[in-house]
Amino acid sequence: MIRTFVLLFSLCGVSSVFAETLVYVGTYTRGSSEGIYVSRFNPETGELSEPVLAAEAENPSFVALHPTRPLLYAVSEVSSDGPDSVGIMAFAINDDGTLRKLNERPSGGGAACHVAVDPTGQCVGVANYSGGSCALFPILDDGSLGAVGSLMQHVGGSGANPNRQNSPHAHAINFNADGTQAFVNDLGKDQVLIYDVNPKTAKMKPSKQPFLQLPAGGGPRHFCFEPSHQVAVANLEMTSRVAMLDYDGEKGSLRSVVIRDTIPEADREMNNSTAECLVHPSGRYVYVSNRGHNSIAAFRLDVSSQKLVYLGNTSTEGKITRGFGIDPTGQYLVVGNQNSCNVVTLKIDAATGKLSPTGHSVLVDGAVNVRFYDR
Repeated sequence: MIRTFVLLFSLCGVSSVFAETLVYVGTYTRGSSEGIYVSRFNPETGELSEPVLAAEAENPSFVALHPTRPLLYAVSEVSSDGPDSVGIMAFAINDDGTLRKLNERPSGGGAACHVAVDPTGQCVGVANYSGGSCALFPILDDGSLGAVGSLMQHVGGSGANPNRQNSPHAHAINFNADGTQAFVNDLGKDQVLIYDVNPKTAKMKPSKQPFLQLPAGGGPRHFCFEPSHQVAVANLEMTSRVAMLDYDGEKGSLRSVVIRDTIPEADREMNNSTAECLVHPSGRYVYVSNRGHNSIAAFRLDVSSQKLVYLGNTSTEGKITRGFGIDPTGQYLVVGNQNSCNVVTLKIDAATGKLSPTGHSVLVDGAVNVRFYDR
């Protein structure tokens, strides 16, 4: 849900109403990066203002926004998983867009790498990569995080790639439309694990279908639904592919429908891995970022016929392309390039779904994740 903040501004005695769009960028804190950054977004041109530090934090590589309240949650992607280590943080969004820390909690495993807020706004989920686990935390009245409600430890790996898949590596956690199920991509197991969730208590347990097995060696990374929640997509990090999944909400089950490449056949031998996948707000297009190929792959999505048609790749004008966000109007895609330290705006053609350069970019060192916030 988009939050709207009404700003009344008097100019020559006439009051006007403005909506403001902010863009938050999660980073790896190396070089000049100190934490989470924020820019103001111009929805008419795609331009971003000069980023400012919203909050200091260690490796806040992924952030998520509350669906109805001015709150932001972020991971702290560090290797330690000790009882006092920070894995997840809660922030209030100030009037100027900066962040005020409310509290922090251990995430229950090392390298917390993904965070999501359930659609009802009652709990937060986190995935721990090196810990191979996922957890839920209740959101308290003041927006801070309560004590962990559930911690699910994954066991074993697929072994298809012995260098990376001999143990579990939870890489993302996402929810269905009403927050009653969570889907956790585990790169090490080549599975999407499925949990039944009580958002109010932040409790979860394995669903009747406990997991969906995906192709060996693919390494499922991120996961997202299209707006009607009939279809989900999951990008396979290690094989540069994306899977289209059918979701039966009544049964709470997933099945794989089709898998497509995210880079051209001629580039299959290059060193590439996928990073993030998102569905356009219209539900008509899917986008996947490629690290190494440094591009966004675009696909046309047809939910009724369950087709996913490759449209092509567009350069992200940077190196080691990571996460991206789509502005709420669906006109622009903003993507972070980790190693070239630039955040770039691409234009979305509403009729075709294809992307094109806008010439707009800003510098953010170690950019990993991009999220839009309307107020």
